[in-house]
Amino acid sequence: MAFAGAAAMVTSSIMSLPDPLRAQLLERLGPKGFIEDQEAMAPRLVEWRGRYQGHSPALALPASLEEAQALVALCGAAGVAITPQGGNTGLVGGQIPQGEVLVAMDRMARVRAIDPVDDALTVEAGAILAHVQAAAEGAGRRFPLSLGSQGSARIGGLISTNAGGVHVVRYGMMRDLVLGLEAVLPNGAALHGLKSLRKDNTGYDLKQLLIGAEGTLGLITAATLKLVPALASHVVAMVALERPEQAIALLQLVKARTGALSAFELMNRLSVDLAVQTVPGVRDPFVIATGWLALIECETAAPGLEDLVEETLADALEQGLIVDATVARSEAAARAFWALREALPAGHRGQGEQANHDVSAPVSLVPVFLERAAAAVDRLCPGGRIVAFGHAGDGNIHYSVLQPVKAAPESFAGVALNDAIHEIAVDLGGSISAEHGIGVSRRADFLRFKPPEQVALMRAIKAALDPKGIMNPRVMMG
Repeated sequence: MAFAGAAAMVTSSIMSLPDPLRAQLLERLGPKGFIEDQEAMAPRLVEWRGRYQGHSPALALPASLEEAQALVALCGAAGVAITPQGGNTGLVGGQIPQGEVLVAMDRMARVRAIDPVDDALTVEAGAILAHVQAAAEGAGRRFPLSLGSQGSARIGGLISTNAGGVHVVRYGMMRDLVLGLEAVLPNGAALHGLKSLRKDNTGYDLKQLLIGAEGTLGLITAATLKLVPALASHVVAMVALERPEQAIALLQLVKARTGALSAFELMNRLSVDLAVQTVPGVRDPFVIATGWLALIECETAAPGLEDLVEETLADALEQGLIVDATVARSEAAARAFWALREALPAGHRGQGEQANHDVSAPVSLVPVFLERAAAAVDRLCPGGRIVAFGHAGDGNIHYSVLQPVKAAPESFAGVALNDAIHEIAVDLGGSISAEHGIGVSRRADFLRFKPPEQVALMRAIKAALDPKGIMNPRVMMG
């Protein structure tokens, strides 16, 4: 359970609901909001990669704040646990129930308000990210969160997991883009906090407790999000280089010269080669195969950016930071560059046993992390193949070690690799989970590497807000 003593108060894994609770939920939510048909629920009970499978006695789909309050209050009174699920795009298993009531916000997906003057958009938790982006564009603004699953990821899940994406270097994580929240607390009370204020210095910022809490402290029902100006100039470039140190030097050069950097993605050679070999329509834009590629995106509300980016890359070439560069001359070319970057996870998915990591380090120490991690792989898994890519602009590297070619799966040293990679990241002042969260897959690592006093404080917050432990009880501190 989520904290000591909760197990006696809440039932997490059940095959059917108590009859009184079932009748109450059906009456309150109606047949569209309370589903027990296991066939209808089946797609929601398996993680999209097939790594986690679960079960649930019922799917609850509240259509309003009041229905969400009733759902949480009734489950709390009956001691029945809840697992919230957004678009089921999570990577750490926290959205898959193991007997809890599954809660999805699909029926709460409206854009409630857009205010271009306040640069704010209020939307319900079930809205899909791509639809929110489109609504902002229709008002002459942008919502700048961007990630590969934006066609299916839902706002509530993105907030609950503090999603990052590719533009963190300019706009920050999801918590930086949330101005206000509406949520249901574990006792069924509503948190009415849908403000568009940039400044509110009146005590604790309660919304920040729920952002990144992975559904353990409440059920998010709506949010007011921060918008930014529409683009007038947008440049995407790909560069070839030999070493990560050169990439970090290039990152600083582009930031200083343009003042417009929005994304800086780093990709090692194996990650690129596997994507090109296995994902249709993806290609490497360079003839010469260098050790690393970097994708750079700059954007501004003023025209004239392309010349500045080209001049900066020419200087980088003269300084020996890069081997080659190409600038996208059309939106189709820009999409092709991004398609390569977005294909990298799929490129190594079928490569046998592997140890996958979502770590971060201070930006200046990313090359040190990569060097130490490679040495650990050589020591613990000779012949292990390294796939390393990610958001170098904010220090987040997705680091995977693939089993050696022709090696027996049972010989793969996955556990030892996990421990070693996480130890290196933490030793450098980094994190074992930069953007994917903890869920169920990283619980043991979280408890090992998180300072004990911080874990104790988190448990105290959980116990204060959710004394019965009904909210997503298996994730995080588990």
